[in-house]
Amino acid sequence: MTESNSSENQDPILDVLVVGAGFSGMYLVQKLRSLGVSFRVLEQGSDIGGTWYWNRYPGARCDIPTIEYSYSFDPELEQSWDWQELMAAQPEILTYANHVADRYDLRRDIEFNTRVSAATFDESEACWRVETSSGDTCREYAARFFIMATGCLSVPNWPDIDGRNSYEGRVMHTGLWPHEKVDFTGQRVGIIGAGSSAVQSIPVIAETAEQLTIFQRTPVYTFPAGNQPLDDEFRGDIKSRYAEIRAAQRESFAGMALYGVMGRLQEVGTDKIGDCDEAERLQRLAKEGLTSLRRYADVGVDLAANEMACDLYRQYVRDVVDDQDTAQALMPRGYPIGCKRQVVDIGYYEAFNQDNVVLVDLRKEQIDSINKTGIATSAGQYDFDMLIYATGFDAMTGAINSVNIRGRDGEALKDHWHAGPKSYLGLQIAGFPNLFTVTGPGSPSVLSNMMVSIEQHCDWIASCIAHLNANGISTIEAEPQAQERWVEHVNQVASNTMLTTPSCNSWYLGANIPGKSRVFMPYVGGVGAYRDRCDAVARNGYEGFVLA
Repeated sequence: MTESNSSENQDPILDVLVVGAGFSGMYLVQKLRSLGVSFRVLEQGSDIGGTWYWNRYPGARCDIPTIEYSYSFDPELEQSWDWQELMAAQPEILTYANHVADRYDLRRDIEFNTRVSAATFDESEACWRVETSSGDTCREYAARFFIMATGCLSVPNWPDIDGRNSYEGRVMHTGLWPHEKVDFTGQRVGIIGAGSSAVQSIPVIAETAEQLTIFQRTPVYTFPAGNQPLDDEFRGDIKSRYAEIRAAQRESFAGMALYGVMGRLQEVGTDKIGDCDEAERLQRLAKEGLTSLRRYADVGVDLAANEMACDLYRQYVRDVVDDQDTAQALMPRGYPIGCKRQVVDIGYYEAFNQDNVVLVDLRKEQIDSINKTGIATSAGQYDFDMLIYATGFDAMTGAINSVNIRGRDGEALKDHWHAGPKSYLGLQIAGFPNLFTVTGPGSPSVLSNMMVSIEQHCDWIASCIAHLNANGISTIEAEPQAQERWVEHVNQVASNTMLTTPSCNSWYLGANIPGKSRVFMPYVGGVGAYRDRCDAVARNGYEGFVLA
């Protein structure tokens, strides 16, 4: 950063500097404007949208009703927008984000095409020194408060496969999809991965590709999305009771209020799968489909009951997929339903009945290397015109750790988190004053409706900054003891669920990243309970924080 100390490249000390212009950064523009503070938002991409700016792969869409995955801060905004589908696809969500950005003129406070490389807390000035680059230009910013609004799923994971860079065909990652339309007509396409992005994209790509070959390591539990177009009557009903819906979201477990809407979601019932005989279970599966498995009261808390549900799930796959060898390969085994992020799909298993779709089971043959024409496995060579990595993200901590963040005494955040991420409420980290994380490790984040959690975090952070300014307080940081107690609480709550069973290797634990410490990161206690806790902390003079 050779230019960062020159006067023309160094701005005056801002009140707030925000990294990221996804839904979190966009909302922070609104909140910080209302405080009347000086601030700037820095964004690596060329426009707003975050996840929905980068993830443009075929079939990408919201996995909850989009009427709930929307801003609640302005009733007029709610009335101005008409969602076209129950679970909107990426183009519609990005169009909504642009509608919001245009409506509130958000872009004038955002600096695009700017990458943040380092941030160091200057103890003498009680501010953050932040190094950035934009093209060939380097610049240093200074700000009292530094907010990482970088998203939980924003750093793509590239697998470490021998020869990965030797492939000469077209390479794409679902998390870094080209902005122009990709035509698969007549193309031989290979996909590595079987998570959410693969499940969503496979049926769409299979429609036009000459051949589609999927390399699957671990079969996934996926449930039908039940997506449907929305009509004026439905939208009008929602708009007439948005206030009621928003209140219910904030008090709910997962930040969602519309259970049962158009058959998409079902609440957990009171009946137990263990109390039903096999004939009853099969009858209910035939009537309700896979949704029935999530409604039994004991499936989420009892491993024996969960395995009964897994047996039914495998029966469903057996019934839908024609080729029984393929069906066997697609059946998840060895880990329970509910231990990984819930995946939803449109026509996933049906796609494997097409003649142009081939499944490679990596439990039987391993990838040896990637070469200039395709993939070599222990069973042979597969050649492609295109190779797609649907291999997920370095979740929750990847974007934060991509910046060289140093707090008191020059301690690196990576070192502070060497045994796994620690924070207080997912908002602050001991030893890193005035650094806030939006939906960070230790908050409901990815286990909730992200929009509800985003608004709650941004509201809390903005109120905190206002409180500090009003009372002449320079810094705030988490108390080490409060941080340790919160981390212990997060893990204790998770220990009572399928999410931390010994057989569960999920990205919630960082298990998809080689060398990453295995620590359960999101908070399972529920959105409503978490909100109450954060509000109580603030009411009690920011209990668990050090204010100086």
